[in-house]
Amino acid sequence: MTMDSNAGMTRAEAFERSEDVGSNHSDNATFGDIVNARLGRRDVLKGALATTALMSAGGAIAALATGKDAQAAVGQFAFKEIAHGASETHVVADGYSADILIRWGDPVLVDAPAFDPMNQSAAAQEKQFGYNNDFIGFVPLPADSNSADHGLLCVNHEYTDEEVMFPGMVAEQEGAKFGRMTKDLVEIEMAAHGASILEIKKEGGKWAVVKASPYNRRISLRSTLMDITGPAAGTDRMKTSEDPTGKQVVGTANNCAGGITPWGTYLMAEENFNGYFWGEGSLHAEAAKLKRYGAPGGWYAWGRYFDRFHVNKEPNEVNRFGWIVEVDPLDPNSIPKKRTALGRFKHEGAEVIVNKDGHVVVYSGDDERFDYVYKFVSEGKYDASDRAKNMDLLDAGTLYVAKYNADGTGEWLPLVHGQGKLTAANGFASQADVLIDARLAGDAVGATKMDRPEDIGANPVTNKVYVMLTNNTRRKGDAVDATNPRPSNEWGQIVEMTPAGGDDHVATTFSWDMLLLAGNPKDPKVGAKWNPRTSENGWFACPDNCAIDHQGRLWVTTDQGGSWKKASGTSDGVWAMETDGELRGMGKFFFRVPVGAEMCGPCFTPDDQTLFVAVQHPATDGAKEFEGFGRDSTFEDPATRWPDFKDGMPPRPSVVVITKNGGGIIGS
Repeated sequence: MTMDSNAGMTRAEAFERSEDVGSNHSDNATFGDIVNARLGRRDVLKGALATTALMSAGGAIAALATGKDAQAAVGQFAFKEIAHGASETHVVADGYSADILIRWGDPVLVDAPAFDPMNQSAAAQEKQFGYNNDFIGFVPLPADSNSADHGLLCVNHEYTDEEVMFPGMVAEQEGAKFGRMTKDLVEIEMAAHGASILEIKKEGGKWAVVKASPYNRRISLRSTLMDITGPAAGTDRMKTSEDPTGKQVVGTANNCAGGITPWGTYLMAEENFNGYFWGEGSLHAEAAKLKRYGAPGGWYAWGRYFDRFHVNKEPNEVNRFGWIVEVDPLDPNSIPKKRTALGRFKHEGAEVIVNKDGHVVVYSGDDERFDYVYKFVSEGKYDASDRAKNMDLLDAGTLYVAKYNADGTGEWLPLVHGQGKLTAANGFASQADVLIDARLAGDAVGATKMDRPEDIGANPVTNKVYVMLTNNTRRKGDAVDATNPRPSNEWGQIVEMTPAGGDDHVATTFSWDMLLLAGNPKDPKVGAKWNPRTSENGWFACPDNCAIDHQGRLWVTTDQGGSWKKASGTSDGVWAMETDGELRGMGKFFFRVPVGAEMCGPCFTPDDQTLFVAVQHPATDGAKEFEGFGRDSTFEDPATRWPDFKDGMPPRPSVVVITKNGGGIIGS
């Protein structure tokens, strides 16, 4: 497949389509089937929101709270929420400031040149802030402190949008979009992927990047060497002509969400890696395995210029992406490590929690329609007094995949070679095969097929685990289940999981409930389920990322893709979510992105007085739906020039820092 196969689509739209390409044709139960078996369609939230009685006996949706009643529903969040809508700039709740911390092209390294969008180069980009910032993590400085005004910001750069990055990318002829890509432009794209690590400091109430910091670092897909570690390292399926050892790879791709470990390292989650590869998958020796991952996707022109991104020229390179990458931000000379023990799939994130017995647990969703929820349990235990001892904890342990039962219970199914169907007779010759083909292993053991599991948040205060299920328009009426109860689900839902005993994340059983079914509660056809105290602005569609602040409060961000106007009528943003008591299931709208953008990376400082968020791909996704615009954005004519609003300056993905005017805890 070549780039022309995606002509006429924005990069974000190609990514949205990608959630179909690795089709799961297993006979495993879907979450919708399970929900229906457990509660029935009408009473799907009976257990989760029993105190709110969201539905009458006739199944009608309860009315939204309005006016005085809505404002009286304060709960844990006292701010006055913003309104649904779409505009060329961002909007934050009254009483808060939302400042740009760093933009695409701003300097990261001290010798970085000034950003010049008309004269870009790969060498410059590797010293500048990369494109499409996604996950944000904060590591306090000094190390081992709980500092809330000085630290390292770790930021993923997920992907690139050529049509607004480079001039002249849309050709006049139909079907020739991106046909003008050159090797130089491809190398700029590669350099714009990866991560930025920045020392930041708060002085005089404002945050800024420490420009000459020795910690500042750019990790690039183009040139950063990485080690491959764990059970798959050095095995035949990881070897290439450039790396006959199978133990090193250059770069990391499509880093979506991620995590920060208790020992202060940074986890980057490789998601839609399949789109970077070219070739004829049907001619590949492992054609069926590639197809299960949707590879080759052919979204970029990289395979035209670099053999390693062509599956017929370098057949094993594709196996070296789709992992969790661990980086030590406190050592700018350290080599990042791809931790194969955590499995290969389209990782949306890597949420880390230390179990009560000291084992480390990492939760991760596989962002594809009908794919799975996973957790990894370390073999060793965390030692708070010995950082060096913790540095390789993620190389040994057990990967599990989730099965949700109709009675509200669940099981973690081990993905261990030799157990059950994970044998050579079924195509798994070793544990390396199980991990490289984690999706197929999940198929084999009977995991539950979900509605795009994206970010997963583990609450260290309550030990509840929240799974963001973004949407699934491919689910049919006869394939619904308990945790995915709606056919043609455009709106998504949030599932709440409770580990065995309330606090044992290592246990192989859990219970589950539904926090909410997203979408417009005024439209009976949607089948949304919210607390009736939710205002007309407090509901949302397509939950994607989440953050749990240090008080145990849940914050949710959304990704509606190009269908934002149909899904909710508002741009994406940040919502505060009530999870307990009589207001459980109530949302409040806190921050809204500019048109065409996605809301990513919510991250709090240890005192909860600063919230960092990542505004990704402004002006691109669904820009044609923006009132008065009506067309796709280009470099020359974008729907917004946020955040600079200067003629000739393209829209620039940016990190925004939110603080309360006069100081104080965010949301209070």
